[in-house]
Parts: sequence; structure tokens; C-alpha cells
Amino acid sequence: MIRLKNSEQIKAMIVAGRITGEALLRARDAVRPGISTWELDRVVRESIENAGAKPTFLGYGGFPGSACVSINDEVIHGIPSKKRFLEEGDIVKIDVGASIGGYTGDAARTIPVGKVSDEAMRLIEVTRESFFRGIAELKIGNRLGDVGHAIDAYVVQNGYSTVKRYVGHGVGQELHESPDVPNFGTPGRGPRLCAGMTLAIEPMVNIGKEDVRELSDGWTVKTADHSLSAHYENSVALTSDGVINLTLLDQTF
Repeated sequence: MIRLKNSEQIKAMIVAGRITGEALLRARDAVRPGISTWELDRVVRESIENAGAKPTFLGYGGFPGSACVSINDEVIHGIPSKKRFLEEGDIVKIDVGASIGGYTGDAARTIPVGKVSDEAMRLIEVTRESFFRGIAELKIGNRLGDVGHAIDAYVVQNGYSTVKRYVGHGVGQELHESPDVPNFGTPGRGPRLCAGMTLAIEPMVNIGKEDVRELSDGWTVKTADHSLSAHYENSVALTSDGVINLTLLDQTF
């Protein structure tokens, strides 16, 4: 069942979304060669807790961190570690959730570490733009398939592959609510979009093929062909006045 939110509930989600977005900004500012993924997780946790919220991911399904930190060919769900350090030229995906007042935000970014290759930077930019192509179709009366199709069409147009095994989702009182929000689809198909929907839209894009594999740690997902992958996510609310991007605080990020 899709849980539609009223104006007061969306106000609560704006608060959770802002704290989520702030944690991502703190993580971005901390990214540098030599920092451990555990230290990035600490930055995220402190940012969220200092704002009076709780890290949504910490303990979720047994996940041991406050953020998912995934490097290069890791697509999503990388576990923070004191033994893993960022290197010049890496790209790192940081996925964050913050819960407060009974509601949660969810957002992710892919961040270059120092100077990265032109190919890596282009992947980051295409992935980010595919998100905005998707939410351009997020209009009352449209279908979820319109959103997913816009994302996938832009990704394919640029020579990349959209990960299809993992998808976006509804977000609100729970981290994962109905409906699923695929980053692919058929125009005019899927649930009809209506005011009060709150969704986490999150394209995951590979330079190589779409196939992925889960590691033995039960969390980390990598590209099957070891190609680079990028991830971009925001929580958004669809209202009668348009789309509210709940987690985007810096228009360039």
C-alpha cells in the first residue's frame, strides 16, 4: 500500500531530509585521499546525531554502519571499515539516512577523490543528470514508468547501463515503503503519480554491463564485470504545487 503524506507529514519529512542532506555535505567535505571509510561513517553519524536525529541505516537489517560507503566498482551497501582507505582517483558512493520525528530521509552521492579520470567524472555527471531527467517526469497524473523510462533512456543514450536488480522506493515513516521505483520502465505504465507520494529516486549506473553480484559479507554489491559504478539519490515529495526535493541542499551536488 502506498502511504500518501499530508502537508504536516511532508513538513516532518523536510526536517529529516535536511538533516540527511547536511550529513552528505559533511561527508563530501571530509573526502580526501587517505581517509578511511570508517572515518567517513563517523562524520556522517556525528552530523546526524548532533542534529538530534538517528542514523537510519545503523542496525537496519543488521547493517553495522551509519552510512553505506562504496568505492569504484562497488555499486551500493559498502560496509565502513578502519582498514579501507580512499586513494587518489577513486570514486566513492556515500548513502545516508536520518530519522527524526517519526520520519526518515534517504540520499546518496558519488564523490571524486582528488583528481579522477575524465571517464569517471563523466559517469558521475551522467548519473546525476539521469536523476533530474527522471524527476522531470514526476508529475501528478503521470506513471512511475514515465520516471524510470526517462532515467534509463538518458543512461543508455550516454553509453552506460542502468542497474535493474536494485531500485528506488517509497520513503517516509519507514526507510523502505511502497512503491518500488525502478530506474527503468515503460511510459504510461506502473502506479499513477499523485499528490502526497514521497519517493527515494536513486539511479545506479555502470560504465559496463548492468549485471551485479553480492559479496559474501551479505551487503556489498559490485559490478559483475568490475566496471565503475555511480549512484545518485534524493528523497522527494510530490505535491499539488510540484516536487519538493527533500535532501538536496547544494544545487551543484
